[in-house]
Amino acid sequence: MQWLVTRHAVRYAPDLARDPRALRQSLRNVQALVIPSTVAIDADALERAPQLKAVGRLSGGAENIDFDACARAGVEVVRPGDATAQAEAEFMIGALLQMLRRVPVLSAEGLLVGRELGSTTVGLIGVSPAVQPLSRLLAAFGARVIGYDPLLHASDPVWARWLIEPVSLRELMEQSDGVCVTLNYFSRYQGLLGERYLSFCKTNQVLVSLAPSSLFDDTTLAEVLGSGRMAAAWFDSVEPGLAVPGRPLHGIDTLQVTPRVASTTRESRVRAAWDVARQIDTLLTPAVENGNR
Repeated sequence: MQWLVTRHAVRYAPDLARDPRALRQSLRNVQALVIPSTVAIDADALERAPQLKAVGRLSGGAENIDFDACARAGVEVVRPGDATAQAEAEFMIGALLQMLRRVPVLSAEGLLVGRELGSTTVGLIGVSPAVQPLSRLLAAFGARVIGYDPLLHASDPVWARWLIEPVSLRELMEQSDGVCVTLNYFSRYQGLLGERYLSFCKTNQVLVSLAPSSLFDDTTLAEVLGSGRMAAAWFDSVEPGLAVPGRPLHGIDTLQVTPRVASTTRESRVRAAWDVARQIDTLLTPAVENGNR
């Protein structure tokens, strides 16, 4: 922040994160805004910020930002790029290892045994920055890696470059022992992972998701977890109230939720802060000045 202060007028106001009304009242002359995961930026907030050019978030997620509304308003969503990629990749590896070992499968000899990651097929849904180090780590374990992204054609060279075999989403669910979801959320993807795909998940599959929980149909997810077809799921944040009494996922003990910690390490926080600061500076600095640096 000190670096930005030397280049722009900066207001540090963490108290506004706890007062949505005061925050919205303060947006009229703001050109860039850096927010925590607890602050929502939607169409209403954007209407109150006519000069806004950028909304930034230091952590890897962005479920509190309405991408479609930002696109309509011409507001750039600034995230830390690959600054948190290594942290997220290591988190997903750890989650897979823990779930594969803590959710034993009955063997032919009647023994309850865990699994080794190196003997599995792991499916990656979404090609986010974390996927590159994740695919490398999975390959080091000896796992087969397959992937799907609705915005990336199977012929795209990125698949081969990152050692991922492209497949359809249904094939991924049918073949994967473990699934990692990092797909960026757009409103058209709401409920994408529902009966059409989750019902075809491989028996005893485990799943870890860093993506917004809105990608999932909670009724279908509860069914596959409750029946034991999917052995376990780990969500690094969910929408408020997703597992409260009366909702399908309430009481599902094979669902684990962590409070958006995948992207947060000492190292990633430093990288993310610099990345977001530089992106915001570029957006706010006239092109002539940028060209003369």
